[in-house]
Amino acid sequence: MEARAEDLLPVEYFHVVFTMPAEIARIAYWNQKAVYGLLFRASAQTVMAIAADPKRLGAKVGMTSVLHTWGSALTHHPHIHMIVPGGGLSPGGIRWVACKPGFFLHVRVLARLFRRLFLEGLLELHRAGQLTFFGDLECLKQVDAFAEWLAPFRKTDWVVYAKPPFGGPKQVLAYLSRYTHRVAISNHRLISADADTVAFRWKDYRIKRGDRQKIMRLATPEFIRRFLIHVLPDGFHRIRHYGLLASASRKTNITKIRVLLNVQRTEQTTEPEPEPETTPLTLREPCRCCGGPMRIIEIFRRGQKPMSRAPPREQAA
Repeated sequence: MEARAEDLLPVEYFHVVFTMPAEIARIAYWNQKAVYGLLFRASAQTVMAIAADPKRLGAKVGMTSVLHTWGSALTHHPHIHMIVPGGGLSPGGIRWVACKPGFFLHVRVLARLFRRLFLEGLLELHRAGQLTFFGDLECLKQVDAFAEWLAPFRKTDWVVYAKPPFGGPKQVLAYLSRYTHRVAISNHRLISADADTVAFRWKDYRIKRGDRQKIMRLATPEFIRRFLIHVLPDGFHRIRHYGLLASASRKTNITKIRVLLNVQRTEQTTEPEPEPETTPLTLREPCRCCGGPMRIIEIFRRGQKPMSRAPPREQAA
């Protein structure tokens, strides 16, 4: 946590989550190292590609990705929690490009690219002989059969969502300290345990309103089985850094960004205040018709007749 605190920037941070369909999660369970690695790569490439688009943010971004494999009931539910600073370096790295306050990137755009990259990656893993299949999906060992099985998933909506942005770097650090090294279930959720049964609290997300908290009782062997589902392959890294925060260049990039942010803040504070008579006042809300800024032509009290009878010449033209 001390190392991560040194890397935090004085900017808004965003929390994005990437998941995969339950049917594909079965394949991930049989091929954890290969598919979990693909989940990391596809989600990171998605964010970096969309953020680099000049129509979006037009900047190179960085992120910290954390893999979770469990749902609240200890079921198998692999997903990526991604923590992203709200901005990035411009092409050439000469300035910091900040995203809009409270908004990072469109989740629908992220979901579509993530879906394509992930499915293409699965086919590549299959062609490389890195996937194994069992049970009723053993027929997918043939490449053509696997490609046909994947086809419907290219048309379904994949779940990518953005949680409300963190309040600041301190909240990011608090999140990292709570969730990066947690296991499938924490001690405070356990209610009782003996040789026959384990009882624990879980949250039913299918309930839209009301109390989601419930108590689940599992036979002890079944509880152990569910818990062991989430033991990762030996040597697998469940926290990874990409883009500007990649380990090889993280320190250099963070130092450069801090310099740029400080320069921008200095410029903002040292700029002379504009003269009221030379700079027109504008409203925050844009024009409903054209989307342009709405200029304040005149201010008058209630009951007072306005002096201006026509808009300025440039507007009238």
